Amino acid sequence: MHKNIAKIAPQIIGNVLDFGCGSKPYESLFVSATSYTGLDIKNAGNDHKGSKVDVFYDGTKIPFPDAHFDAVVSFEVFEHVFNIDDVLCEIRRVLKPNGQILFTVPFAWDEHMAPHDYARYTSYGVAHLFKKHGFEIERLDKTTTYILAISQLFIAYLAQHVLPRKKFLKQLSQLIIIFPLTTFSLILNLLLPKRYEFFCNTITLAKKGRPTS
Repeated sequence: MHKNIAKIAPQIIGNVLDFGCGSKPYESLFVSATSYTGLDIKNAGNDHKGSKVDVFYDGTKIPFPDAHFDAVVSFEVFEHVFNIDDVLCEIRRVLKPNGQILFTVPFAWDEHMAPHDYARYTSYGVAHLFKKHGFEIERLDKTTTYILAISQLFIAYLAQHVLPRKKFLKQLSQLIIIFPLTTFSLILNLLLPKRYEFFCNTITLAKKGRPTS
């Protein structure tokens, strides 16, 4: 995912809002931003230890004036948003005309941050949702092929539920299990037809267009 975001991030300019910022893991990629503000919700189900939140909000109204930001970015957040239509209306409100939004959401991934995990989005669902709220899709990419998605999920399963957690044994298992599996999946991905109906995440760049009504 990092390399996918890195390809697009330089296109994001001006004042940027990171919606659901957490620890701001991708902030350094936005080299064209003049400011980078992290926003997160107060009751997100965690204590925000290690987070780099600049502004907290109540989950209803983003505490910034209309047309305040040139761009909004959000990474692996929308699956945790139950009132997604309300949130997209707010994001649209704080964006300047022709402002951009860059976001990622999972399609195939395990439940996480329980119990605040509410949705998975197909590429068609993403496109429909944003067009509904007056955004023009500029780019929509799937981050993995069918083969790589299956491999990534299997490796994640092993790492989380099967392989040892102690440091030495974990490093050993990385060497003798994870590395060979990763290599094998990359070889398969080269040899077999590339299909994209099953994938882990989408990364989407959209622009604020005219109101739909």
